[in-house]
Amino acid sequence: MTGSLGLERGLTHYGDPDFALYLRRSFARSMGYSSEMLSRPVIGIADSSSGFNNCHRHFPEMIEAVKRGVLAAGGLPLVFPTISLGEVFLSPTSLMFRNLMAMDIEEMIRAQPMDAVVLLCGCDKTVPAALMGALSAGRPATLLVAGPMLSARWRGERLGACTDCRRFWAKFRAGELASDEIAEVESHLATTAGTCAVMGTASTMASLVEALGMILPGTAAIPAVHADRLRAAEASGAAAMALAGSGLTPERIVTREAVENALRTLLAIGGSTNAVIHLTAIAGRAGIDLSLDRLNELSEETPVLVDLKPTGAHYMEDLFAAGGLGAVLRELKPLLHLDCLTVAGDTLGERLAAPAEPVDRAVIRPLAEPFQEKGGLVALFGSLAPKGAIFKRSAADPRLFEKEGRAVVFSSLEDLSARIDDPELEVSPEDFLVLQNAGPASPAAMPEAGYLPIPQKLARGGVRDMVRISDARMSGTAYGSIVLHVTPDAASGGPIGRVRTGDKIRLSVKERRLDLLVSPEDLARREWAPPPMPPRGYARLYRQEILQADRGCDFNFLRRTPLPEE
Repeated sequence: MTGSLGLERGLTHYGDPDFALYLRRSFARSMGYSSEMLSRPVIGIADSSSGFNNCHRHFPEMIEAVKRGVLAAGGLPLVFPTISLGEVFLSPTSLMFRNLMAMDIEEMIRAQPMDAVVLLCGCDKTVPAALMGALSAGRPATLLVAGPMLSARWRGERLGACTDCRRFWAKFRAGELASDEIAEVESHLATTAGTCAVMGTASTMASLVEALGMILPGTAAIPAVHADRLRAAEASGAAAMALAGSGLTPERIVTREAVENALRTLLAIGGSTNAVIHLTAIAGRAGIDLSLDRLNELSEETPVLVDLKPTGAHYMEDLFAAGGLGAVLRELKPLLHLDCLTVAGDTLGERLAAPAEPVDRAVIRPLAEPFQEKGGLVALFGSLAPKGAIFKRSAADPRLFEKEGRAVVFSSLEDLSARIDDPELEVSPEDFLVLQNAGPASPAAMPEAGYLPIPQKLARGGVRDMVRISDARMSGTAYGSIVLHVTPDAASGGPIGRVRTGDKIRLSVKERRLDLLVSPEDLARREWAPPPMPPRGYARLYRQEILQADRGCDFNFLRRTPLPEE
């Protein structure tokens, strides 16, 4: 036998390695491969498409392009399926299954004979899942993202999923749209393949993996249906061949400095709050602890240079046309660690040294003339959030940043659904809506329910924003004065689970504080009980191992260095 390469990697155990290789090749021949092809390096292609994932419906065409790139570079491309996470098709929430997909990717990369792998992903949780799995597998890898949808038109107005979904639904709830009109809007929101057309979680994560160096430069913002997306796929296949045998594994790329570059990028693009959880989990797989205090430090130093929907007027296709993420990174260059490696084999500094393309300054501002002087996200701490909470100030009403309010509490998603539009609900625009038992340890598994709807009687009175607090997440496509990821969550005994209607809460974005104005003694007397443990299956594993939001909601045993039991 020769060295470990291609089909010679990781032989099945039969007690006779030569027999194992002989058997493997004989079965591979049944697929019609020649001896010459079977002697080549093998590039795995992880396919996360599914009939339950509209964002990935163009992956068959992308896979063919990846194959072209691999074959032209002298490799053997082999496609294998992985779990697909279609955001709107999963119950209770796609976050619950992110770690399952990461486990599947890690184990299949390790178990199957491949010298490098191209991971096709895109829809919200698939990007972090793919990178988490690749980091843990420790084999050369590059990601290839789906790309964003194109926007559409309705009655002369430009629409794109899913910020406009929420905007029109709010109008419908407020009585400003009729049933037939909201049905028309529904058919015009998502009209092509690809991820949400705005700076939601999918586009945010695509941008962050480019900043991390884990996808090819310039590929984060290419629209899903653009021919450049197929050229990026072909180039990704060729890049995987260059990675094979190079020793350039994901942990050499995802360093502490690279993670900090990604954090700055997140702040500069006004990205999704979900990215804080995902980037923390990714960092944990690389043995890096991501501090919310450090997030606050960087937020003070990093201006907002991109203002797409949900906060601005532009879409991802506009960012692509304006110069893409490369133009953003060039503006951030004085703040970045430029010696970080990328899957292209160069450093970030070498990439940014190339001649700059023209930039549309209506979409991407210069560092000296930002949309906002400080970053879009901040972490809050206090008696209501001892281990932190996240607030997207770039998507919120500044008039609500320093405020004390009366809590109106909903004990669960079911309670919220049952009472939020009750005409008898005692609520005013000055109150704080509080949702409990929607965090990572709850049966709801931290859904994107933090975007609590404005009570209908207030919405019909013209109220468009009010302070909302929860241990849940919020879609990156949403907006408003919303405090998220309150940690510890209610289901694990956190203070948010002991809030009662009528309690006073103080929010101070300036001081980075979120405080429940109830004495510790009174709080301790309030009853709390954990939810019942699921009897079996993945749900039981999830509940046993899930970490809180400040640790990225990963499973403890999957981190590079598991945390000691508290």
